[in-house]
This record gives sequence, C-alpha cells and structure tokens, in this order.
Amino acid sequence: MLSKFYGEIFAILTSVCWAISALSFEIAGKKIGSLPMNLIRMSLALIFISIFSVFYNGNIIPQGANSEQLLYLVASGLVGFVIGDMLLFHSFVLIGARLGTLMMTMVAPISAIISWFALKEKMSLWQIFAMLVTIAGIFIVIYSRNKNHKKIEAKTKKASILFLGFLLAFGGAIGQAGGLVLSKKGVLNYDAFSASHIRIITGFLGYILIISFTRLWKKVFAGLKNTSALKTVSFGSFLGPFLGMSFSLIAVKNTSTGIAATLTSLAPVIIIIPAIFINKEKVSFLEILGAFIAVIGVALFFI
Repeated sequence: MLSKFYGEIFAILTSVCWAISALSFEIAGKKIGSLPMNLIRMSLALIFISIFSVFYNGNIIPQGANSEQLLYLVASGLVGFVIGDMLLFHSFVLIGARLGTLMMTMVAPISAIISWFALKEKMSLWQIFAMLVTIAGIFIVIYSRNKNHKKIEAKTKKASILFLGFLLAFGGAIGQAGGLVLSKKGVLNYDAFSASHIRIITGFLGYILIISFTRLWKKVFAGLKNTSALKTVSFGSFLGPFLGMSFSLIAVKNTSTGIAATLTSLAPVIIIIPAIFINKEKVSFLEILGAFIAVIGVALFFI
C-alpha cells in the first residue's frame, strides 16, 4: 500500500525538512544576510552530501550520469537553485518575505503546466482537484499571516516597487517550477542522491559567481566567524539542501511533477506546529482553517 504512494510520502517528508530548515535560515539570515547565508548553506550542503556519497556509493563526486542527465541536472540547479532563489530573495527585499512567499504557491500549478507540455505528464481530474484544495489551504495560511502586513506595506511602498517585487517573486516561482521539471528529466533512471549532489555543486558554483559579482565576500567571511549563525545554518543545511532536496528528487522521480510540487509546498502549513509550541506564537482562525483544508487536500491524493 505504502509503495503505491512512495513519491507522495517523500514529498511530504521534503516539506517537513524544509519547514524546519526555514526556521533555521530565517534566524541565520537576520544575523549574516541572505546572500552570504545562501553560499554558506550550499557549501555545508555540499560537504554533507559529499561525505554521504563516500559511504553510500564510495565516491566523493557523483558518478554514472550520462551527458543528457548531467545537462538537465546542471540546468535544473541553475534555473531552480540560482536564478529562482536569487529572484525570490530579491523580491523579499522589495515586498518582504511574507508577500514573496505568497507567490510561491504558484509553483505547483506552474510545474503541472510545464510538465504537461514538456514531459507529457497528465493528472487525473481527482488529482487536479486535490492539488487545488491543497494550494487553497496553503494560500489561506500565508494570506492570513500577510493580511495586516499588506496594509502597512501598501501605505509605505510605491506601486512600482510592489509591482516589481511581485514580478520578481513570480519569476522565482517559474524558476522553482522549471528547476523541478528539469530535475525530473535528469533524475529518471539515475540515483536521486547523486542527482541532488550535481544540483548542489551547480548551486554552490552559481552562488560563488553571484557573491563575487556583488563583492560580498567580506560578509561571507564575517558570517563564518559568527559561530551562533554557523550552527544554525549547519542544522538547516543538513535538513534543507541535503536531505530535503534529495527527498524532493525521490518524490519527483516516483510521482507526477504537479503532485510532487504541491506536497513539497506544505512547509507554511507544517511550520504552524513549531510556531505554536516552540515560539509561542498566536495562530489565527484563518491559519488553522487553511491548515485543515491543506491536510484534507493532501489526504485526497491518497484516496
């Protein structure tokens, strides 16, 4: 029974990893800045997966990918990790992380549309319905958090800045979706952890170029001296770029791209639990309602 939903289960595990790592990166990003933090997290993720690879298949660098698989996985790392994340993080600067995250609910439907044209993947009407219910729940959760924040931003920011911010966030969503579809092409008939290794190497090299271009190496070295932030990033890097991304490739390898994208987007819902019990945050009725709807949507995939 469980083997039938192998991809879906790993997609949900991905969301759990990303929810916990998101809390770590939020804390670290405030201390050392987002771009330096991203290079450090990719560096640590590369160390983790390289060590894992030595024990897993005896190689410190990924082996066995043919030229086509390598092309798709490198392109996936560039489009998703580097371009997608860079656009998203820049949108955070213009419109804030809350509003930027709201646009990321579009990753699942965009992934489904791209995979329909590029991979000839088809979803049943029931799966489309389950996807829409889940996305609606996630949207409500994020929207309820943004409600008051949006009113403040609308008064303090020009319409042109807001428009550019949303445009960048939407571009980030397209990048994430495109990266997921490309990784689907690359991971077919190839080991998911080795595929993840290639993507991480690509992301690492991409961020080195960005940091060099923006001349932020001083901030990176300063971040490395911040032991508190480094511990937090290390924990987040293990769960996010290493485990989470590897799980997401297992998911996309074993189920349709649209379903994988939907179930890996549950982090804003899952993060409510530590927000209540660890951070002692007050959760609104809308957040609880959205989480409930999202859980129903997830359950529909397994019927």
